[in-house]
Amino acid sequence: SCEVLQAIENVIQDVLKSLAEKKAPVLTLANRSDWRNVEFKDSVGLQMIPHSTTKQIRSDCPRSAQKFALMLKMLSIIYKMVQSNTYATKRDIYYSDTLLFGSQSVVDNIINDISCMLKIPRRSLHILSTTKGFVAGNLSYTEEDGTKVNCTCGATVFTVPSNVQGIKNLISHAKFMLIVEKDATFQRLLDDDFCNRLSPCIMITGRGIPDLNTRLLVRKLWDSFKIPIFTLMDADPHGIEIMCIYKYGSVSMSFEAHHLTVPSIKWLGLLPSDLQRLNIRKDVLIPFTKQDQNKLASIQKRPYIASQPMWKKELEIMAASKLKAEIQVLTSLSSDYLSRVYLPNKLQFGGWL
Repeated sequence: SCEVLQAIENVIQDVLKSLAEKKAPVLTLANRSDWRNVEFKDSVGLQMIPHSTTKQIRSDCPRSAQKFALMLKMLSIIYKMVQSNTYATKRDIYYSDTLLFGSQSVVDNIINDISCMLKIPRRSLHILSTTKGFVAGNLSYTEEDGTKVNCTCGATVFTVPSNVQGIKNLISHAKFMLIVEKDATFQRLLDDDFCNRLSPCIMITGRGIPDLNTRLLVRKLWDSFKIPIFTLMDADPHGIEIMCIYKYGSVSMSFEAHHLTVPSIKWLGLLPSDLQRLNIRKDVLIPFTKQDQNKLASIQKRPYIASQPMWKKELEIMAASKLKAEIQVLTSLSSDYLSRVYLPNKLQFGGWL
């Protein structure tokens, strides 16, 4: 916490110095949305380069003056929380002054910019994300406040903790972890008792694009148990994008890659080649939209695809067919095909990439 307070004081000192010299204060931070500021490393994923291009939030420019003011406001909120050892969610902060912030996304963006500017992880700023992810299966742990959580009880689902760093006493006999893209598939696998049926496992879903806490939990479980991690995604560009976020991280959060990515994650399914192999009927597949085509083309150009020849092949199959499929497409073969045939075969015979 001393480090955080010191970092904020340094920023404010620079602002005061500029004012004393009759100059307009400026905040300088790395450009988080620029691919040129990111390098790909096999062992980490996407990480920000040390000397990245920066952008300035100026107090004397009409376009950025409001953002400058909001960043100072946020720094003062963070400073008070760190000093008093209290925490708030991003939603709490937005609702503390909705007129000032205007929207939740403004708050989220400013918090990420501050985290990047101070080079301090977001949770050290005493800001918690509202969690949307779920976890189930062979896992128990103690939350920071002493609450004991036991996910092992049958089909019980638990929300991913909002302070992942604070959980301790993690115990699991799981043989692997399965990250499921969608809530509906996650619930279906729970109903089929998948976590116990084949061999004990841990299941996690970020319910679409994963929030920070879900990604932190995946990383913490990997650090704790070093068990294989597989992903089960839709066979579409959106599903592949989500899997890449878990495995390699995202450009906008590349400054935090070391805490968030798990490069050893494997792609279990649904593979574009599975659709051909299983003779899935064409009429249950969905034609690509222009957006799908653009998304796939952009993924194919990313630095990490070059290091994954098998993935490259799968993306080429998808691009050539211009068809996509949701995991639910397997029910066209039989209602419990996913949990009874598809996943057991894949896990037993090594059908992952």
